[in-house]
Amino acid sequence: MIAARNGKRQSARLVSVGSYVPERVVTNAELARIVDTTDEWIVTRTGIRERRFAAPDEAASDMALIAAEEIMAQAGVAPSELDFVIVPTSTPDHFFPSTAAILAERIGARGAAAYDLSAACAGFVYGLSQAAALVESGLAGHVLVVGSDQLGKMQDMTDRSTCILFGDAAGGALISAGDESTTGGFLGFEIGADGSGADLLTIPAGGSRQPITAETPRAEACIQMNGREVFKFATRVMIDSPLRLLERLEMSIDEIDLLIAHQANSRIIEHAVKRLGIAPEKVFNNLERYGNTSAASIPLAMKEARDLGRMRPGDLLLLVGFGGGLTWGTTIVRYEPVSPEAAPA
Repeated sequence: MIAARNGKRQSARLVSVGSYVPERVVTNAELARIVDTTDEWIVTRTGIRERRFAAPDEAASDMALIAAEEIMAQAGVAPSELDFVIVPTSTPDHFFPSTAAILAERIGARGAAAYDLSAACAGFVYGLSQAAALVESGLAGHVLVVGSDQLGKMQDMTDRSTCILFGDAAGGALISAGDESTTGGFLGFEIGADGSGADLLTIPAGGSRQPITAETPRAEACIQMNGREVFKFATRVMIDSPLRLLERLEMSIDEIDLLIAHQANSRIIEHAVKRLGIAPEKVFNNLERYGNTSAASIPLAMKEARDLGRMRPGDLLLLVGFGGGLTWGTTIVRYEPVSPEAAPA
């Protein structure tokens, strides 16, 4: 791939979305047979009723491949036309090569630049910001962003505070160049991180700080979370980040057609909906069926909203993500498929 500014003014267009979820459904009742919990306890505190777990031989790239194939087919763009493949993930196939490089090869995007992005559950919005910048700068015509995470494999199944929360999925979008005079595109981004909260949501072992050895306790290689503090962070940033962006764009929340937030906890989303003042019918959630799928959660919800006719061509979307790091990201973008037929009702 050769990236060079072409001198043309172009906008970044959200062309298509797609997703994949594994076959295995894990209900709250099944978890209640493993740890001291109940369906009522989980639903009351999180809103989650079930989640999907990947098969033992299913990796992040396997899930991303199926999502990517749907995304490309919906857009009518050949993989050979891709300039960049970005995979936001916290659970890559390997430290290296990148899952994105593996995905690019498997879909036939040979020669496209490819890299993984680590921003936890805010990774998809981070990826969109990079895709938009690449397209709007003239360095790319088509950028594929696919979040793929298998946090189900990174859980301590004896820790009821975390094992009830996470599931596995892949989801993403194609960002393509559009004519500036006719493309609404991305109106703006509000993205940030607060590393002072790095230890609030982490997998301690597995990196250069604490390599895994034969003596490493299983719990050290699993998700560890300070639930109370993460909840406080999430409820704050879910309000502050969108409001900062709306203020910068001199927009009202009433102009938004659909809010899709990171699917982490129903109480976080409900709190934000009330504080932001957006009508509940303008909010789409699928948390109860999939749990927290990290970088895949927003595009997974976008795809389902599209299929149900809740996300229509021309709609102005407010997307909000937050996660470990601590990271957060908000964008406002218009959904502009190539044709109405590309967005089934």
